[in-house]
Amino acid sequence: MGADAAQLVDEGELALVAAGDAFGRRDVDAVVAHLSAAVRAFTTAGEPCRAAMACVRLGDAMANTLGNLTAARAWFTRARRLVADLPDCPEQGWVAVAALGCDVDDPAELLDSAELALDRARRFGDVNLETKALADAGLAHVQLGSIATGMGLLDEAMALACGPADDEDTAAKSVCSFFTACYHAADYGRALSWADLLRRRGLIAHERPGPVFVSSHCDSVQATLLMELGRWTEAERLLEQAIVDFESVLGIPSWHPAIALADLCVRQGRLADAETLLIGKDQSMEALLPAVRLSLARGDLELARAAARRGVQAMADDRLRSAELLTTLAHIELGRGDVPAARAAADEALDRLADSVVQPLIARARLARADVAARSCDLDAAIVGAAIAVDLGRQAGLAWIEVEALLAVARHRRTAGDTSGATVDARTAASVLAGLDVVLSPEQRSFLDEVVGRSASSPSSVEQTAVLVRDGRWWDVSFGQTSVRVADTKGLRYLAELVAAPGVERHALDLVDRIEGVDVDGIDRRRLGDAGEVLDGRARSAYRREIERLRGEIDTALASGSLDAAEAMQTELDAYVAELSAAFGLGGRARRAGSATEKARLNVTRALRAAIRSLNEALPAIGAVLDRGVRTGTYCVFEPADGDGDIGWIVQS
Repeated sequence: MGADAAQLVDEGELALVAAGDAFGRRDVDAVVAHLSAAVRAFTTAGEPCRAAMACVRLGDAMANTLGNLTAARAWFTRARRLVADLPDCPEQGWVAVAALGCDVDDPAELLDSAELALDRARRFGDVNLETKALADAGLAHVQLGSIATGMGLLDEAMALACGPADDEDTAAKSVCSFFTACYHAADYGRALSWADLLRRRGLIAHERPGPVFVSSHCDSVQATLLMELGRWTEAERLLEQAIVDFESVLGIPSWHPAIALADLCVRQGRLADAETLLIGKDQSMEALLPAVRLSLARGDLELARAAARRGVQAMADDRLRSAELLTTLAHIELGRGDVPAARAAADEALDRLADSVVQPLIARARLARADVAARSCDLDAAIVGAAIAVDLGRQAGLAWIEVEALLAVARHRRTAGDTSGATVDARTAASVLAGLDVVLSPEQRSFLDEVVGRSASSPSSVEQTAVLVRDGRWWDVSFGQTSVRVADTKGLRYLAELVAAPGVERHALDLVDRIEGVDVDGIDRRRLGDAGEVLDGRARSAYRREIERLRGEIDTALASGSLDAAEAMQTELDAYVAELSAAFGLGGRARRAGSATEKARLNVTRALRAAIRSLNEALPAIGAVLDRGVRTGTYCVFEPADGDGDIGWIVQS
């Protein structure tokens, strides 16, 4: 090595040290600048291995600090090119598993990379590289459906992480692959059994970046189990604390717990909260499923369908994640009225799970296929399919899945004319539900109220019932022996949404989108610079669609190796994400009086108060209850005041 080359190497090493110091200060721009300088210095000095490892660190910063997976993949690709033609070396292994395992969409690609890394690790005696390679290979096998093989490799990786492996950052990434596999395989017991050992090793803790990252992922898996057990408040508290711990140490938005909390918010009907948590994260396959469920819940079926199909295509031969997406896609297609497409999606989900032992996934795929059968007027098949899902939920000990399946069986029985059978199943569901802490959807609550009675879906002891029924341009409202008819308004529709789910907070934007619908018109690009006045329901819908379109085009560009095009589109996508974030008051941007959130808050509040006044004039007893119980603001909720809880509410809108 000549003097000039040696000097360049020294400059590169100093840049790496400076990057580490900058990371400790959470100065992301400086981290990127110093790592870029290191890449240049090592490349110019003719040191491809060092340059490749600097590229890996730069890609890692892009992915895990800036959340830019497109730029990260570009740097990882450059790293691979730098060492591809060299004699076998450990750097080839490190480059192969540079990305987090959960960030690699195609499990076959992940497995190939992990096997190369494992070969280099064992030939060159690198136990830290071996740990990461084993973990990624295990995750890939699990995603491909070879769960026993995959979990065996993951157990071996965790043994190394808790023993001879001494690189905390690599161990944290390896544990991330482990928890991801446990989540997708619903192997919560394995996750919890290793968690104690990982804590003793210091790899799960509430200090230092690596352990905090691992801790937040562990909490997310545990919270997912709590959701399926029907312990939603406990899950929410666990995730909220995980987010606080993560962000207080790392100084950046949390990842795994935010995505898990978004999934819970969708289940609770808190759609605006879910979107706030997911904005900018749906480039990750981990966040894609909650994002698809969010679009489905919002009624934006075309956006949900496009995102689900993109995910299934990107996952290729994946058996578990793709099955979840396909199951959701079946419900989307049913919503669109395309029964053949729904049948194809549900059948493919079951095909991918044919040899699987993951009972929650199979149960939900069975429920989707049962709904398809019901829409095809094959009610016997619908009842049998949903009954199988009940058994799977019970065998897994997951009470919430059992309740969902029991309600489905009851619904199909009632459609078939078996009223007594439907009542038995609905009462069984109500019995299980009594021990759970969950939020039923308005449809589920209404069904239970109709079949079993109000007490089935609410612990309240109901002595009187108020009924709100929409009939075209009118609402029929009754309480006791009195009935009135009032004209339909947006305020009454907002009110019906709140009353149908007592105690559930709804974002004002959520109510607006729900009642006014999701507009599919295009974006007025002249308005891009002003998120304040413009991001109403129509604009937000258009932004979401544009983001999804760009996601698909970026995936295509990356697959074809068009990295420059992908990065250009990523820049455009980032602008849309920033505008959408601003609409929800994110990113530190001051919310003006004309912002979308503030505008929705004012309009919804006025409409609700006008509706309550109208009901108070027509039916004072009910109007007074609503006046005491409805709380308005950015979040709106109906919480019956003391003494009003014995009134049951039936809403048909």
